[in-house]
Amino acid sequence: MSKVEDIIAATKLSELVNKKEEDSHCKTVLWILAIVGAVAGIAAIAYAVYCFFTPDYLEDFEEDFEDDFDDDFFNDDDQV
Repeated sequence: MSKVEDIIAATKLSELVNKKEEDSHCKTVLWILAIVGAVAGIAAIAYAVYCFFTPDYLEDFEEDFEDDFDDDFFNDDDQV
């Protein structure tokens, strides 16, 4: 009986060793994905801050032409 028990113990031991190797592979993939996610999150926050603090030059550009555009619709006869 002791030989059978030794074989069973060796089989369980080899299964545990193989399982640990598989777990280390999964942990490596998990760490890589976590690092990529963290970098993407930091980049998104940096972009949001950049967009918030960058002035909107297009708005100022459009305001310059609004006054000139309104003056074109008035005729000299319409003004009192």
